[in-house]
Amino acid sequence: MKMLNVLKADRGGQIFLALLLLIALVVPLLNQFTTADNPLHISTYTVALLGKYLAFALLAVAVDLVWGYLGILSLGHGAFFALGGYAMGMYLMRQIGERGVYGDPLLPDFMVFLNWDSLPWFWHGFDMFWFAMLMVMVVPGVLAFVFGWLAFRSRVTGVYLSIITQALTYALMLAFFRNEMGFGGNNGLTDFKDILGFSLQEDSTRIALFVASALALALGYL
Repeated sequence: MKMLNVLKADRGGQIFLALLLLIALVVPLLNQFTTADNPLHISTYTVALLGKYLAFALLAVAVDLVWGYLGILSLGHGAFFALGGYAMGMYLMRQIGERGVYGDPLLPDFMVFLNWDSLPWFWHGFDMFWFAMLMVMVVPGVLAFVFGWLAFRSRVTGVYLSIITQALTYALMLAFFRNEMGFGGNNGLTDFKDILGFSLQEDSTRIALFVASALALALGYL
């Protein structure tokens, strides 16, 4: 109720949410019910691209919350965003199974290529969607809590905190780029096939993910 009262007083927020709702409705309609030669047609590629923009907009909202409302300039939000992305990517990799290049039912292709003989312990459980979604929130949340507790307990503020958050992001990048870490190295996690049994190459799946991204952005804004 309090949130609704705040939104009523936020004219800009009302306009933003209205435009977001309009985009979430119009883009799928123009993709599905207009022909490719129609100037109003939106291709499936564009739908997927817009979905990525919405996901990055959610990251921008998070930065605005920390910097704009709390006055804490974090240059490391990309790290938390990436950890959530990796958690979902690990689920998608586990869904490939025998359809991979090497046909291994358990190990992702990059692990087979690097001669791994077993699945690392931290990959277990990511064959389940609910577990992956839980880790999307838990892993970045735990890192943020530990980092924040150590930083603020030590009274690190201002530009020094910003530099440390940037260093944290860079350190994680260097670690994840190492093949020994088990996250795909420089190539990352690739060749995703499906999510919840729905092919990621299907137009309907990409539209559903676009709408889900719009809803996530709306909830994040609220």
